[in-house]
Amino acid sequence: MFRLLDNTVPELIEIELDGETLRVPAGISLAAAMFYLDALPGRLTRISASPRAPFCMMGICFECNVEIEGLGAERACQLQVYPGMSVTRQLAESETESGS
Repeated sequence: MFRLLDNTVPELIEIELDGETLRVPAGISLAAAMFYLDALPGRLTRISASPRAPFCMMGICFECNVEIEGLGAERACQLQVYPGMSVTRQLAESETESGS
């Protein structure tokens, strides 16, 4: 499981992931929060349904696409978590996505 390098206790905020309210450290990217929560994969590919998760962590690979607030194909590594953020992983084979 992913853990923070800093040993201090972080401020926690609540986000919603697939309808479940979870607490994550404030100030980190959504991709890092998904690692922290062990909430991977973040999506399945359309053709083979193979699992995908954050890879490059800098917005190039598009492997971390998730749905945020009802908007699909958002890169989790490019978004900082915020209180009340609503995230849906793209785990249905029929989901439309950007990039492969």
